[in-house]
Amino acid sequence: MLRWLYRLADRVRHVARRRRWPSDKVLGARGEDIVHRWLQRQGMTVVARNFVPPGGKSEADLIAWDGEELVVIEVKTRSSIEFGPPERNVNTDKRKKMISAGEYYARRAEVPLDNVRFDVIGVLLADGPAVIEHFKGAFSPRRVSATNA
Repeated sequence: MLRWLYRLADRVRHVARRRRWPSDKVLGARGEDIVHRWLQRQGMTVVARNFVPPGGKSEADLIAWDGEELVVIEVKTRSSIEFGPPERNVNTDKRKKMISAGEYYARRAEVPLDNVRFDVIGVLLADGPAVIEHFKGAFSPRRVSATNA
């Protein structure tokens, strides 16, 4: 029953967004809604959406708990694979922003950085149901920092 209500609420929110937002923002928000519900079904607890630490120079689409691990998640949504899979668009700059947001949230939650994971989730919204690809531990903060040192 609750699942049906969540889907209805997501649909109503999506229709309202389409009236006010640019199409790329609508698509991204819809992907985040889908992933949020999907993560819950996978047993994860989402604790923040579109988290921006003070200063506003970084952002994480979702932050969740997967057992004892804090997970910082970037959601990339596309309506086709014409320009490649969605997850391919997570570049070094975006990774640095995710790391910054994740480190801030971890400090605030008193979580050791060794218990923080960075995931990328690609969502393809073509014909039919959404196709979700979850890349757990997509990158390491140490490797991202080392490539630009």
